[in-house]
Amino acid sequence: MEDQQIILSLLVDNTSGVLTRIAGLFARRGYNIDSLTVGVTTNPKISRMTIASRGDENVLRLITAQLEKQEDVRDIKVLRPDASVSRELILVKVLANQDNRNDILNIANVFRAKTIDVQKDSMIIELTGSKPKLKAMLELLEDYEIVELARTGLTGLSRGTADVKFF
Repeated sequence: MEDQQIILSLLVDNTSGVLTRIAGLFARRGYNIDSLTVGVTTNPKISRMTIASRGDENVLRLITAQLEKQEDVRDIKVLRPDASVSRELILVKVLANQDNRNDILNIANVFRAKTIDVQKDSMIIELTGSKPKLKAMLELLEDYEIVELARTGLTGLSRGTADVKFF
């Protein structure tokens, strides 16, 4: 069986220790978390966790089954690409001088990225989008010196309202 990525959207109790318990579940079973984001929802008692992981079909089924057993987990959705919207944000600090600054700005503009800081010797670019979009911009920026990079990890929601749960 071939490894594939799964993106899970969990609604969990917004209490201390939930993140530790969920991450511990993955660690105890030897599953890797590729990406993890957490934030409070419209209900301050509930947080949304978006977790990206990899494995074959059996591993992914086991991950979901183990998460369903967690007391703090209120809902789990698998975010399938055709039925959801997922995004990631990156901040890229690039060395930039008078000679190459316009070239870097042109690359950023092609991707509708924002230039959020400009210094004498560098600039910081912010881009939000799908993994392929982020990868494409980073590949073009490889010709320049990327000195720092920060990524938020994936976050996402299913399309429509059919499966929305209110707590």
